[in-house]
Amino acid sequence: MMMKGMKMCGLHKAAAALVLVGALNWGLVGLLKFNLVMTLLGSWPLAERAAYVLVGLSAVAMLMAGKCCAKCDSCGADMGGEKKASPAPGQKM
Repeated sequence: MMMKGMKMCGLHKAAAALVLVGALNWGLVGLLKFNLVMTLLGSWPLAERAAYVLVGLSAVAMLMAGKCCAKCDSCGADMGGEKKASPAPGQKM
């Protein structure tokens, strides 16, 4: 899971935003029976469906945060895509 202060790549930032939108939408549906996505995109059924698919894929991307692209610090990779070397036991970095 994403933790405070953790740096994220662009993909995970976009995924986090979409997951937040999806969570807020479901909160509105549960509390007020108001579907914001349907209200905004209801006249375009394909766009509405695409929004739901993107939110679902974003949730999967957030679950896979440890196996993300090479730009993300959460997976221990540097900008070149190689794993950061971990110190030998007893050594400080």
